[in-house]
Amino acid sequence: MAEALNREFVYLWYYFSIQLEQIAGYYVLGIVLGSAISVFGKEKIHALFTALGKKKLGIFGVVPASLIGIASPLCMYGTIPIAASFSEKGMRDDWLASFIMCSILLNPQLIIYSIALGKTAVIVRFVSCFLCGIAAGVLIRILHKDKGFFDFSGFTETASRDTDPNPLLRFLKNILRNIKATGLYFLIGIALSAVFQRYVPPDGFAALFGSKRGFGVLMAATIGVPLYACGGGTIPLLMQWLDSGMTMGAASAFMITGPATKITNLGAVKIVLGMKRFIIYILFSIVFAYLTGIVIDLII
Repeated sequence: MAEALNREFVYLWYYFSIQLEQIAGYYVLGIVLGSAISVFGKEKIHALFTALGKKKLGIFGVVPASLIGIASPLCMYGTIPIAASFSEKGMRDDWLASFIMCSILLNPQLIIYSIALGKTAVIVRFVSCFLCGIAAGVLIRILHKDKGFFDFSGFTETASRDTDPNPLLRFLKNILRNIKATGLYFLIGIALSAVFQRYVPPDGFAALFGSKRGFGVLMAATIGVPLYACGGGTIPLLMQWLDSGMTMGAASAFMITGPATKITNLGAVKIVLGMKRFIIYILFSIVFAYLTGIVIDLII
């Protein structure tokens, strides 16, 4: 019995170490880049969005708003107060919807993490998240043109934690906070990937998530709701799933519904939407993820 347990531990450690070696560099690079943008570029990014509000772009403003949302390094609880301050300055709700949606789905740090999945996956993730932000803004514009969609009452812009007068110390402290927030999830993701490699038959997984008839996409969009905890933590799992036969469409569906329904993000979104619109948001995320996955599997 003890010998069998030791053997299983050796197998799991082998898979864990291989996966760690493959992805650790992307994790470190993502942490460093994310902290650099947060400390040195965040204010410029948000100033750019403020300046955007003074331009008469109409519905086409959802395009730059989505791009700025992707570029923003803030978590959801940091994005909502920023969005509230933009709203107070007269920013349109459709532009805010695009900004918030893309900020939920993607950030520079997660883009770097996703490089570990391959060039195609990075492009698919960026384009699908970008289009999701545009779709959210367009729908708000069409369905709520003359009505307020968000309720930011009670939200004020939070004070920055990057306050150390020494720029290098500010940067290093931000890196440490990033590691503290994501490191455990990253290791758990690798551990789950090791367990998956050892005990889940590739053929069975391919039959479940490798279907190009839509079932695999639907399954991926569905499991993204309860399973997603941290962007960095899901990268090892996605690497193994794609290697085991998951289609790119199914992966893209998971990469949309996962962050869109991440529990901490849902808490912030529900506050500013209310229950009825919150349910619409959930349905929009799942339907968009499913349709996107179907289209990607038809193309790729």
